[in-house]
Amino acid sequence: MRECRLCARNCGIDRTRFPGRCGMTAEIRAARAALHMWEEPCISGKEGSGAIFFTGCPIGCVFCQNRDIALGKAGKAISLHRLTEIMLELQDKGANNINLVTPTQYVPQIIEAVRMAREGMSAGRLRIPVLYNTGSLETPETVRKLEDTVDIFLPDLKYFSTELSEKYSGSVDYFRTATAAIREMVRISGPCEFDGRGMMKRGTIVRHLILPGHTEDSKKILSYLHETYGNDIYISIMNQYTPMPGIEKKYPELGRRVTRREYDKVVDFAIDIGIENAYIQEGGTQKESFIPAFDYEGL
Repeated sequence: MRECRLCARNCGIDRTRFPGRCGMTAEIRAARAALHMWEEPCISGKEGSGAIFFTGCPIGCVFCQNRDIALGKAGKAISLHRLTEIMLELQDKGANNINLVTPTQYVPQIIEAVRMAREGMSAGRLRIPVLYNTGSLETPETVRKLEDTVDIFLPDLKYFSTELSEKYSGSVDYFRTATAAIREMVRISGPCEFDGRGMMKRGTIVRHLILPGHTEDSKKILSYLHETYGNDIYISIMNQYTPMPGIEKKYPELGRRVTRREYDKVVDFAIDIGIENAYIQEGGTQKESFIPAFDYEGL
């Protein structure tokens, strides 16, 4: 935390005193901790995923659906001890896993909290899988620190094009950075494993959110993932892009949702190149229900 280099922004800021490029100091901040029903079926199941939404983000996508917490406009400070308690409380509520959402800026604290939870407290001991849900701007070194902490990785692979990553996330090296991080995640998690209910116990699911007008970039990402990992990972092809109010003023091409034709075009391409382990979204997915209320529930 005194010279933070957890993400590829490599800001080197002393986060014990000042906010880093992610907008956060060393103080843990979160906006919600609750059962979340809108992840992939093998993550949420019927009971829900125990999602902890952290505040701050090293990427800063212009179209972010969790923009208020990504920019630090919402968030409550919690102690390391409280983070550990929250994990155990979510387990008691029946969560299938502990889902750490946008966790990059808190990796050292998360490692310690999971260790404490697994060793046990008065409230019990953590027994369910820990899931790391990220935009994938971690350095490989940061991912390696998670080897004995995380069971399931849920990384994004947002862009193939450097032009798009620079335009929408201010990161010209996003694809190179994200793919290096994902390579380490797949190594750590190993092949995908599921329990008798079909819930994931270990493994990596790479998410790709299709952006309106950019299906060719999506195809390049799917080709890369399939050629690199084959059936060792699952791919989640998402159509839930939701234009945030006012985004059309600066980015008119992002002022609409993905059309059914665009989505079908990408899914058909995935089938044509032989992708078998994939999740797709059908009908009624572009709803505000995918964006929970960041009302500090469960904190």
